[in-house]
Amino acid sequence: MNERIKAREVRVIGNEGDQIGIMPLKKGLNLAKERGLDLVQVAPNANPPVCRILDYGKYKYEQAKKAKEAKKNQNVMNVKEVQMSVKIEEHDFNVKLDMAERFLDNKDKVKVKIKFRGREITHKELGYDLMEDFYAELGDKAKMESKPNMEGRNMIMILTPESDK
Repeated sequence: MNERIKAREVRVIGNEGDQIGIMPLKKGLNLAKERGLDLVQVAPNANPPVCRILDYGKYKYEQAKKAKEAKKNQNVMNVKEVQMSVKIEEHDFNVKLDMAERFLDNKDKVKVKIKFRGREITHKELGYDLMEDFYAELGDKAKMESKPNMEGRNMIMILTPESDK
């Protein structure tokens, strides 16, 4: 910006975006000062470097405003976990279902985990059936990101919100 530019010659662009031309750095700085603006280097690797005449304070403010707007519009997705066992009762199942629905409504991913204890591991089909029932009960609120699969003594399925793009 201004006196910090090291090049001898620069390509100058006006504050409305019009090309002024290639000129010595001093002439470009004088032109910017006449207009009461700053000379800002926008493409230092070009030959000759490209500089623009603009109000640097206003430019920085607009950049910060754009960054803040982009951050506001981005959707941060967390992964929430719901744990069950194969021998879960109907009421407990419904409580876990309500938790998962609440997480999905908040646009969070849900990791459904079934723990197999002791000899329950020999009846993996019960776990798969429970996972299918859980997914079916959620209906069109969720879509399956990863199907139920075994990881050690745990069966895991990941669901994402249906409205997720």
